[in-house]
Amino acid sequence: MYYRKAIVAIADGLGDRPHPLLNGLTPLQKAHTPNLDRVASQGICGMMDLIAPGIPVGTDMGHLVLFGGRPDDYPGRGPIEAYGIEMDTRPGDVIFRCNLATVDEYGIVIDRRAGRINQNTVELVAAVNGMVLSDKVTAYMQAATEHRAVLVFRGANLSENITDSDPKAPHDGKPYVVPQASDNSEKSLQMADLMQLFLNKSHAILDAHPINTERKRHGLLPANFILTRGPGRCQPLASVPQKYGFNGCCIAGETTVLGVAKLLGYSTHSHPLFTANISSNFQLKAERALLALDNNDLVFVHFKATDLAGHDNLPFEKITAIEHFDRMVGLILDNLPEYTYLALAADHSTPCEVKEHTGEPVPVALCGNGIRQDNVVQFDEYACAKGGLNRLSGTDFIHTVIDYMGYSQKQGS
Repeated sequence: MYYRKAIVAIADGLGDRPHPLLNGLTPLQKAHTPNLDRVASQGICGMMDLIAPGIPVGTDMGHLVLFGGRPDDYPGRGPIEAYGIEMDTRPGDVIFRCNLATVDEYGIVIDRRAGRINQNTVELVAAVNGMVLSDKVTAYMQAATEHRAVLVFRGANLSENITDSDPKAPHDGKPYVVPQASDNSEKSLQMADLMQLFLNKSHAILDAHPINTERKRHGLLPANFILTRGPGRCQPLASVPQKYGFNGCCIAGETTVLGVAKLLGYSTHSHPLFTANISSNFQLKAERALLALDNNDLVFVHFKATDLAGHDNLPFEKITAIEHFDRMVGLILDNLPEYTYLALAADHSTPCEVKEHTGEPVPVALCGNGIRQDNVVQFDEYACAKGGLNRLSGTDFIHTVIDYMGYSQKQGS
């Protein structure tokens, strides 16, 4: 059996809907994408549902599937974020994904991301780190990418069965959600009370913090509240590369993606210039993805800015982000070693007008030596629907890539 290598380039939140400001086109249709179109015209295309048609997924679940994991193995957003930032965790800890947010004096969420704060977050989070909530429970917190953070409750009699306090997009302008037990156990009821105590105490500390005082003086939104979601406990998952017998790597700047990759047994590579927004150095990402082929068989390279523009209903910025992604793909394609495949994918759709993830399928493509080419010559939501891969699941897609690489496991004798 021969073995080959592959790079999978992922544009986060790439899929969209026709937008009135774009004369009824999607941002991907409107963008100038000669390199994405080149992959489409040289290979085989299709439309992918990460789990199933009409089922929206988060970035965490989308990448869990794309990296070869099983949806049933999903451990919760909190543990994934903790892995992504390499936070110290212990057995029994309950872990939450958090946003630094802005609320008014009535607890109304003005902005779930505090104006996408990306400065002084380490100092703000440090102000509430190590908070003692009872004689048995302490809260630990660590900053992650931009407005994101990870919260750990450590102690006795903890439960992950409580509701999120984050009202989630597009619900800015509504109050945060008071934590509730999601079962009737005494541990969960106590956990909800402890979370409310943490939210109250941290709000008081953050609202009076000098950094937030200075932000308000300059007309910026204060990061004066912590929204929590995705509770879970860290649990080891089976290594996907080990299962199939290849070496795998993920190139990314987003802690969620890095955390999923680590959980599933991939090595990871990041860099301070790999930001989550349009300023991310896509040239360096392309270089590092190609370099990673020296020691890896399957390399994922992640691009985040497309998703952020969708969440903020910025179709023209999403077009710009797509064109940056296109140039990154072009650098990879122009320097791709012989007998190496290049695949294009996305983890979900984030339509600008919706400002949230939806269940529409996303376009995918795969090119390289020996691929059965179809007649698709453009990479977008409409053209790829006519491709030879048809409509497939995320699991089907990554299995297809792995099969072309030569690592699929034959069923039967």
